[in-house]
Amino acid sequence: TMYALANKTKARASDARLAYDVANVQNDWFSAAQYFRRADFYLHGNWDNPLIYSLWEEQIAAFDKATAALPVPPTRVQIPADNFTVEAIWYSAPGFENARRPTLAIANGYDASQEDSYHAYVAPALARGWHCITFEGPGQSTVRRRQSIGFIPDWERVVTPVIDYILANQTDKVDPDRMVLLGNSMGGYLAARAAAFEPRLSALILNGGVWELFAAFSNQLPRQLLHVFNSGDRAGFDKQVFSLIESANVSTTVKWGFEHGLFSFYTKSPFDLLTMTKKFSLKDVAGNIRMPVWIADAQFESFFKGQSEVVRDALGDNATLHLFNGTAGYHCQPAATQERSAYMFAWLNETLRGR
Repeated sequence: TMYALANKTKARASDARLAYDVANVQNDWFSAAQYFRRADFYLHGNWDNPLIYSLWEEQIAAFDKATAALPVPPTRVQIPADNFTVEAIWYSAPGFENARRPTLAIANGYDASQEDSYHAYVAPALARGWHCITFEGPGQSTVRRRQSIGFIPDWERVVTPVIDYILANQTDKVDPDRMVLLGNSMGGYLAARAAAFEPRLSALILNGGVWELFAAFSNQLPRQLLHVFNSGDRAGFDKQVFSLIESANVSTTVKWGFEHGLFSFYTKSPFDLLTMTKKFSLKDVAGNIRMPVWIADAQFESFFKGQSEVVRDALGDNATLHLFNGTAGYHCQPAATQERSAYMFAWLNETLRGR
């Protein structure tokens, strides 16, 4: 199991004989952190399972030991917000620790953690001389566990304090004319929503575009079950969803999707969960997004199929849509991170040139 693999890797990472090599330290502790995260992935159906919390603290500790061995170790920060605290990590680009450089603020989505963001986005950005900050708000990994708060639709309440922190605490490092916000997966909605209220951003990256969350959930439901939801029968819908989750015939994706959804939105009712997703829509705010936007779409997108094009059309000339195909054509390009980085930073270089 992943738990056993995580503990085995942790033991190897703790072996003093291997610690002479900084590459060993980084590789083993990063691997241990990843395995602890994966061991947690399918546990969220039972909120009382202590492993949900202990595994997460294990992954944080392992991740911090790995990053402590980086050329420039990052700093964890807690940023006060509106009735919650944003969990964040600040990374300075090696060789530019005291130089004003472009800065990438990275928001994940439905289930991935800010520690996942290091491998997907931070390392490629640091290699190109960008400073980075990853962060989590309500509903996301560490904030959900430590503060018992579910997702909120008005994500500007998360991003604005992050931008405030950058400008107030990293003044000598940040070029205020080259601050970029990135939203990954469901973060494509969260970041876009925040950008509609944050004029200090120079550009916006959406991987991919998310116009509305309700469609992504409701499209996974059998037609009859969706009919029960639309009838307003809360008790009947909840009963049928829980029966579906417990069925041997249900797909792992649907079962996990509901169990993690209930956990991350902090509700015990599937009806309430689906109702809450209706508030996550760009319909009334897309017109307020003024900065240049790069949207990554995927040929085989499964969760938000067709939504990147809707977002692009709503943003008009401000938006550039890049369609990834083949190996890169899956949700958030997990098998083609180098290809994604190449195109994303090429667009940023062209868009921010001269600033």
